[in-house]
Amino acid sequence: MAHLGSRRGRALALPVGLALTASLGFLAPGAASAAELSDAPATVATNGPKLSYVVNIEGGRWTGASVKKAIAAAGGEVVISYDQIGVIVVHSQNPEFAKTIRQAPGVVSAGATRTAPLSVQSDDSVDEGAQALTPAEAKAAAAAATDGQDPMEPLQWDLPAIKADKAHKKTLGSSRVTVGVIDTGVDDTHPDLAPNFDAAASANCVSGKPDTTAGSWRPNPGESDHGTHVAGTIGAAKNGVGITGVAPGVKISGIKVSTPDGFFYTEAVVCGFVWAAEHGVDITNNSYYTDPWMFACKNDEDQKALIEAVTRATRYAEKKGTVNVAAAGNSKFDLAADSILDNSSPNDTTPGDRVIDPKECLDYPAMLPGVVTVSSTGAKDLKASYSNYGLGVIDVAAPGGDRTEYQTPDAPAVNGRILSTTVNGGYNYKAGTSMASPHAAGVLALLKSTHPYASPAALKALLYAQADDRACTNPYDINGDGTVDAVCEGDVNKNGFYGAGLIDALDAVK
Repeated sequence: MAHLGSRRGRALALPVGLALTASLGFLAPGAASAAELSDAPATVATNGPKLSYVVNIEGGRWTGASVKKAIAAAGGEVVISYDQIGVIVVHSQNPEFAKTIRQAPGVVSAGATRTAPLSVQSDDSVDEGAQALTPAEAKAAAAAATDGQDPMEPLQWDLPAIKADKAHKKTLGSSRVTVGVIDTGVDDTHPDLAPNFDAAASANCVSGKPDTTAGSWRPNPGESDHGTHVAGTIGAAKNGVGITGVAPGVKISGIKVSTPDGFFYTEAVVCGFVWAAEHGVDITNNSYYTDPWMFACKNDEDQKALIEAVTRATRYAEKKGTVNVAAAGNSKFDLAADSILDNSSPNDTTPGDRVIDPKECLDYPAMLPGVVTVSSTGAKDLKASYSNYGLGVIDVAAPGGDRTEYQTPDAPAVNGRILSTTVNGGYNYKAGTSMASPHAAGVLALLKSTHPYASPAALKALLYAQADDRACTNPYDINGDGTVDAVCEGDVNKNGFYGAGLIDALDAVK
């Protein structure tokens, strides 16, 4: 998954319902009225760091207009208002902005989306296990390719692992189905992606406001190829070039939500889901957690608002017909445990140690209600060494790769990681739950192709029912050092390592 480092954890899928409405017309003791806020003299501080905020409001045009006046009076500037879900993106240099605006009638919650100023962002994480594809590997793969295979397909052990190679003999998927890659951007000029790219459903959402300038969805030079790799796994064309995606006949859109420094902030993620919902995207893939908190806690006023905003966006997308899929994370966490040590938050300034309760502190969007949470397996169908897990949290498992010495693929494949597309027309290997999630998104695209009128709930039910049962792996000693690395709980039908089981592309097209 991204935030582009193997240290990044990912998710809880515990059902958490956040209130999306609040009582109308009543003020807390000491709260200012909208009129008082809007008519107050302009004495608010404007010398603080410029931050971005989300303000979540009650429904109704009157409420929105009133809150926007209060935002201005509190020293805020509206960037965009997502009236359809009641989320307003705001910039402000008033250090008291969030505290002030929370007192305004009609405001349910509000919080800063970051701890670093808008103009100061940096990230020292590294990409997830990227390895180059060697010319010798490519040449050997092309020589081993059979009729009907793309030249590098023999290196893709992940396709037969989920029976995608057999599924392709029945269908490649429908061009009427679109999968949105909400990520670091997609290089749609790649010869394996260009045939299937849907520019009309693509945008740059980094600022929180969609930019549809041609090519704005691509990673700029020096930016991560993460989203391009994810896109190839989902839908690289079966065109006699390079690799083959899980659903090589469906459309791919790029929805860029990552800053140049690799941060996925709430306003961008909200924009991404709303954009997908309103532009015919059937499935979204989300191989990241939303920065700067690995787990956002509901007992913190700022963090609670971030969860609320993205919850509204994912629910809106599903209501409009979109299935949302997300990576479970790469921190080896048992997400069903009573407590977890988070030592990487906030990651845009100075992180500190926090012992969090995963029932109260949530990784989003993966843990949000309705989102499909995917753990990672390696070439031997075992939980990947790094993958998060947890009974009641993981929905399904999918190939995400692992260290080759831990799970060695069968020949002619030579690398235990996942081979996919990279920028500038290239290919490389990566491992992570970021790579597992797009396999599940691809299978959902095949399901949508086969059942074009199925609702998101029906598609998810089919995904779970058709998954191949995988019993718990106990004892789990992935590196063979004699120490148990994780404990799987549950039975063959549902457990903490594999959820409902390993996804099945062949069953999806029957």
